Amino acid sequence: MKHGRLFVIAAPSGAGKTSLVKALRASEPRLRLSVSHTTRKRRPTEEDGREYHFVSAPQFERLAAGGEFLEHARVFDNFYGTARGFVEEQLRHEAQELDYHLSTGTESFAESLTYFPTPGEFRTGPEAYLCHIEKAKRAVQIPIIASLNGATLGGWTKYARAMEDAGADAIECNIYFVAANMIETGFEVEQRYIDIVRAVKASVRIPIAVKVGPFFSNMASMAKWLVDAGADGLVLFNRFYQPDIDLNELEIRPNVLLSTPQDLRLPLTWIGILYGRVRANLAATSGVHSAEDAIKLLMAGADVTMLCSALLRNGPTYLRMVEEDLRAWMGEHEYESVQQMRGSMSQLRCADPSGFERAQYMRAVKDAAYIQRSLSAPVTRVENWGPE
Repeated sequence: MKHGRLFVIAAPSGAGKTSLVKALRASEPRLRLSVSHTTRKRRPTEEDGREYHFVSAPQFERLAAGGEFLEHARVFDNFYGTARGFVEEQLRHEAQELDYHLSTGTESFAESLTYFPTPGEFRTGPEAYLCHIEKAKRAVQIPIIASLNGATLGGWTKYARAMEDAGADAIECNIYFVAANMIETGFEVEQRYIDIVRAVKASVRIPIAVKVGPFFSNMASMAKWLVDAGADGLVLFNRFYQPDIDLNELEIRPNVLLSTPQDLRLPLTWIGILYGRVRANLAATSGVHSAEDAIKLLMAGADVTMLCSALLRNGPTYLRMVEEDLRAWMGEHEYESVQQMRGSMSQLRCADPSGFERAQYMRAVKDAAYIQRSLSAPVTRVENWGPE
């Protein structure tokens, strides 16, 4: 794949760099401007995310230590840095478009490629997504929750405000990155999450939820920190898509795997533990495929259950079937409302609170009857576990 192009405009102060960049962007709309980070004070006419991303000195130092800048320097008494994430993201986007146009028609039956959309038709860019929010807001009567995944601290706040202006009723901060920097400590990784939540919360007036993965040393403590930083809701959990290896082409390939009902156990466990212990709504995602799955999560303490893989497999009308099954189950078991069942099987309220932690582990390994194999395979009981 060809590489994108990066232009650096360099000149002394007052030489007209800003005027030149404005003229270039006006003549070529595809150009993207990288907004630098700085620790200097914001002037009255400046806006965070437009002229600069204004951060504190400790925040700048954490970003620099984490390798978040392509380059950074101290100028007089302030620091300035170019965000790595934004630049690399834009270069990848241009490279994908260039690769598409260079490779189109090289395969067999090239005429059939005209049936496929071009990269520009996919709604992946920020402007198209903001337009999508506006259209969705006009089309339906239910709240619209926008999903936000930024590459830099300034990018998070900039697009959060834009989403609010586009009509979003709430924002889900989808914090998705793989902590692979060997120098960055666990505390620094967690602090990055906290900084994002605080910055987004301070930049908008609408509620924000935080979607995270489970890979923290102490998930309960991290949940509390996120809520203390301003999160109105927690979405548990993000599924990190691992790459696969193509043995024929010897390439690393993305391989998106849809969830299965077995993925339900992890969010169920932590929602059951966190219910009543954090001042935030709890949403469950991953593994919800049926009304039974939703009921289990509601009883564990979830305010919201999310379906995605099930709808991709069965179509959007499947949602109506799940709702009908849920109502039927509630009627059969004499529940008058969802609120009545919510949290009834959480760690705070269930008959055996130890079931959410290690005590249940020994019971499971000693009795194979608690191991759920496939629905078709018989479950056999193994006696006398232990050394012979």
